[in-house]
Amino acid sequence: MTQTTESRSRPRPGPRAEQEENTRSRVLGAVLEHGPVSAADLGEMLELTPAAVRRHLDALEQQRYIEVTMVRRPTGGAGRPARRYVVAPEGHAKLGDDYLEIATDALESIRRFAGPEALRAFIQERVDRLEEAYRPEVEAAGDDVADRLPVLVRLLSRDGFAASTNEVAIGHGERRTIVSAQLCQGHCPVRDLAARYPLFCELETELIARLLGTDVRRLSTQAAGAHVCTTHVPLARPTIRPGAGTPQAPAAGTTDQTTDHTTDHTTEEGRHD
Repeated sequence: MTQTTESRSRPRPGPRAEQEENTRSRVLGAVLEHGPVSAADLGEMLELTPAAVRRHLDALEQQRYIEVTMVRRPTGGAGRPARRYVVAPEGHAKLGDDYLEIATDALESIRRFAGPEALRAFIQERVDRLEEAYRPEVEAAGDDVADRLPVLVRLLSRDGFAASTNEVAIGHGERRTIVSAQLCQGHCPVRDLAARYPLFCELETELIARLLGTDVRRLSTQAAGAHVCTTHVPLARPTIRPGAGTPQAPAAGTTDQTTDHTTDHTTEEGRHD
């Protein structure tokens, strides 16, 4: 009997192909966690040669899992913007956003049959669960915002937010003073839901303020089209009372030294320069 083409088993990928795929997934994960990130930094993090990094980045870009963004160099002044890689929407989908259709239908049903207040209560309950889980560890770090922030970064990263921090400073050399930090979230598990229901972002921002005990300001969100969710966290302002609602605005005349998160110096939690 003649064996037909359909009956022949398809060859399985060899060990080399599997290794390539595993490395490519690591590169995608690193771009998610540290993006916007340079090819050189990726190579250093993953211990890959420049040629290997470029090969995987080119492949991921062709698959539309990542994309290039041009950012100002940290030193400022003249010069061409630097190439940095970030995860594209298709990349976020590959990393596990399969919930969207079912979750969107569920939220829309709540809004339609129970009303906007019921929808708010549903989203608030999710935020309250995060606060209940995070507060003991955050408060154990002490009252200083600078001590609480790294703990919050670790907890957010554990839950899939790919969090990191950037220092925002004024002055140079011995006169350099860190005045604030930027909390960056490279992945948002509810990104597409938040695009439709901004209340997710609003209540999460209030949660961050309560946990850190200081007023914060959301600079960008993935739900609104940014590559990273960025929250400005002042380190040299009066704190607010634990359990308070929306934080008070800074006193009149206070200068907010905020810069774009892609140009700041970075802490050990993330590499963005």
